[in-house]
Amino acid sequence: MSLSKTAIEANRISKRYRLGVINRGMLYQDLQSYWARLRGKPDPHAPLNPDGTESDHKIGEFWALRDVSFSLEQGEAMAIIGKNGSGKSTLLKILSQITAPTTGEARIRGRVASMLEVGTGFHSELTGRANVYINGAILGMTKREIDVRFDDIVGFAGVERFIDTPVKRYSSGMSVRLAFSVAAHLAAEILIVDEVLAVGDSDFQRKCLGKMAQIVREGRTILFVSHNMQIVRSLCSRALLLESGVATRSGQSDEVIRYYLRGKDENYHAREEPPVPGPSTPLFPSLLTLRDTCGNTRAEFHLGEDWCLDVLLDVRKAVSDFRLQVNVNEADNFCALAHSSKNSTLKPGRYKVSFTFVEKLRAGEYRFTLLSFSGSRVLHSLVSELVVKIDHVPCTNDPIRWFSYGGVVVSSDEPDVVPTTEY
Repeated sequence: MSLSKTAIEANRISKRYRLGVINRGMLYQDLQSYWARLRGKPDPHAPLNPDGTESDHKIGEFWALRDVSFSLEQGEAMAIIGKNGSGKSTLLKILSQITAPTTGEARIRGRVASMLEVGTGFHSELTGRANVYINGAILGMTKREIDVRFDDIVGFAGVERFIDTPVKRYSSGMSVRLAFSVAAHLAAEILIVDEVLAVGDSDFQRKCLGKMAQIVREGRTILFVSHNMQIVRSLCSRALLLESGVATRSGQSDEVIRYYLRGKDENYHAREEPPVPGPSTPLFPSLLTLRDTCGNTRAEFHLGEDWCLDVLLDVRKAVSDFRLQVNVNEADNFCALAHSSKNSTLKPGRYKVSFTFVEKLRAGEYRFTLLSFSGSRVLHSLVSELVVKIDHVPCTNDPIRWFSYGGVVVSSDEPDVVPTTEY
């Protein structure tokens, strides 16, 4: 990677905070404590135990970030994702030069426009017009630059009628629209955004995404923090996952989001070995496996994504007119979808049935009931503990059409029951 094209380079950034009381509130008390420590004497302002002895309580430490490193080229959009408290906002504050790292360094090439909190730099008693100029000045814009862009800023925010109204009368959505509009129209090479789009409505979010996509096309850089994985996928080509202050995953956004949503264990709840029934049972499922259409073992899928269930069958006695039915049940045990194999005549041995589910289930968790039939007679039933999870992240930008929930939907696809040597 050419260093001249690198917009942001973070090298082993760590940030430590001290927990508890940092100072005594009075300068002379801090000086007395410092002088006592310097001479090896007890701190005259240290807390005391109930028996009057000096407490050995020490102020704790908290590492918000630990050795976080990454680089971002000019013209790229990268997301930082993770749970609350994972260090995302702390990292952005360091990159915005609001706070300094304890160790490590960050190199930034170009002017930065930061949006870390809703309405940062806004004065509630002043009008929207005055706040545009104040906020623009805070972000590094000159008065002439603001004059040239003022109409575009106000028009993008959609607050033309209220621009001369005090900001204290604005809703939170109006404030964030105006604040984002000022930052987006700043001629900055790098835009840092921290979860501010969550306040705006869906129409404004689409405008913001369009504006940020335009910023990337213009060769500028975006560093974006959000809990909305749909927005992350549509805007950012790369993502960095933080867990407890540590960067645990970095790469293409789709890959990192999938890892984040389903956890560290790639095969979590993706396989199940049912208990072996008694010797009188003619056949029974011996292994259930969830996977995607590419063959990867997974238990969680995106909204509208096709997925598969493989069932291994152990057949002990010959069965005629055999059919395997899989019912997909919602949390309240309502059967939303039924899938059956073709009718077959089976000899003793091991067989495999692969069901592909193309019907569009709503987001949620689903379990399975397996029923084995010989004609109309039930040979074996199994209530599986296997769970398939459909998250809220659409797999496509096209609208997803749900199938009817007026009753049990029976799939028209009937897979074959084929012999297998898998164990």
